[in-house]
Amino acid sequence: MKRLGKTLAAALLAALLALCFALAGCSGGTTYVTQIEKTAQNGDEAVYTVTYSDGSTSTFTVENGKDGSDLTAADLYEEYKAQTGEELTFEEFLQKYLTVDDGTGALAIQRNLLSVMKLYAEFVATETSGSMMPPFQTSVTDTAVSTGSAVIYALDESEDGYTYIVTNYHVVYSEKADEEKNGGSKIARKIYGYLYGSENTLSAMDEDGNGVADRDDEGYTLYDYGSYAIPLEYVGGSVTSDIAVLRTKTENIFGVNESARAVTLASGYSVGEKAVAIGNPEGQGISVTEGIVSTKDEQIALDIDGTARSYRSIRIDTALYEGNSGGGLFNSAGELIGITNAGDGTDQNINYAVPLEIAAGTADNLIYYFEDGNEETQGAYKVMLGVTVLSENSRYVYDDEYGTGDVWEDVTVQSVTAGSIAEQLGLQQGDRLTAITVNGKEHPILRSFDISDCILTMRPNDVLTVQYVRAGTEGESALYTLRGSDFVTLA
Repeated sequence: MKRLGKTLAAALLAALLALCFALAGCSGGTTYVTQIEKTAQNGDEAVYTVTYSDGSTSTFTVENGKDGSDLTAADLYEEYKAQTGEELTFEEFLQKYLTVDDGTGALAIQRNLLSVMKLYAEFVATETSGSMMPPFQTSVTDTAVSTGSAVIYALDESEDGYTYIVTNYHVVYSEKADEEKNGGSKIARKIYGYLYGSENTLSAMDEDGNGVADRDDEGYTLYDYGSYAIPLEYVGGSVTSDIAVLRTKTENIFGVNESARAVTLASGYSVGEKAVAIGNPEGQGISVTEGIVSTKDEQIALDIDGTARSYRSIRIDTALYEGNSGGGLFNSAGELIGITNAGDGTDQNINYAVPLEIAAGTADNLIYYFEDGNEETQGAYKVMLGVTVLSENSRYVYDDEYGTGDVWEDVTVQSVTAGSIAEQLGLQQGDRLTAITVNGKEHPILRSFDISDCILTMRPNDVLTVQYVRAGTEGESALYTLRGSDFVTLA
């Protein structure tokens, strides 16, 4: 279900409904909300500013800490019907009260331009040319630079705070890198980012003006990335998710544009929904292309590091080009639904993105272990539950009231590994799994991959239970508290 911009506390409900009702009485019914955002923090009170399509604004204040539950458009819809007794469909409610852009999504996309970046990744690579016959092969080792895209994922405005940036792993990794000469890794030895409106094109450095590129102490070409370049530190990455996290001091971001902001995450996405890609096609600078979500869940084969793997992906008909990798894929409300990462070279209408659940789950995982104070836990980690599942009875489920649908399937336990977490939870062969509860928060299991998505969010000391149906009767497993030894590295 789509959320209203940023996640809001339930305490906002009455205030938002009051605003919605007020809008219903506007002359001609043509004025609507274009933006709701927190604009000030006064002690325990947060001030929200509402901007309308006619340019006018209003504010309301919410006391923090009262209720941290999520608020969705569906919550507002149900509360509206309860308070007014009016019967209207969910779609009519959205159109009447909760329009959040001008109908094209342009307003939201313009805000997103504050949250995207162009990237350069620099490697040392050895290129070999020639043949086995005279004059034989020759090898040249020099600087190699690739380009890509990224989004601002989290931005800490406190003093000495950091901004975390998400991109594709394959943007900052090169199988062609000379590991020994590239600092002992195939990860880029230098990474620079540019905010929209401040993009530069790199050039070979020639400080003495003799027309010959300058070289570093090892004899590799030096490049000038320009005054707008923001140096980025590699935090970590996962080749199996194709997600990497970078960071820089927030002051470096604000030094270029003090209005920069982090992306807003969507709560979901649907087939047919608008899919807007913002990236750096062909390295020419940040630009926008638009399409729709063609398929929510498609398996594609990618070879990033010399090993072919299958990746669950969103398929889109949004145009993508070289350099779009790592960029944001947004819905019409400007919320992030994925990270663009691949395309069908033979058909421009078939392109792909890492789903939000994988992108955000991996990014949060990487950041958690980077900040946990333990130098031995670098990278991403996952729990091995010790259960094999079988997907059955796959079907499309459509909700007439909300006008949305999705594919569901029955996820049944096929086997349980002896001594595993699954065994200690009490799971048995034939159990149909319906949900995993982590620290009291329920995560429904509607597809088999919902389990792996949930695993990305698990941390040491989390308490798990699993809901299931066994022989037609609903049940709940024993409690299990995760230990550090339950986690293994996520490649």
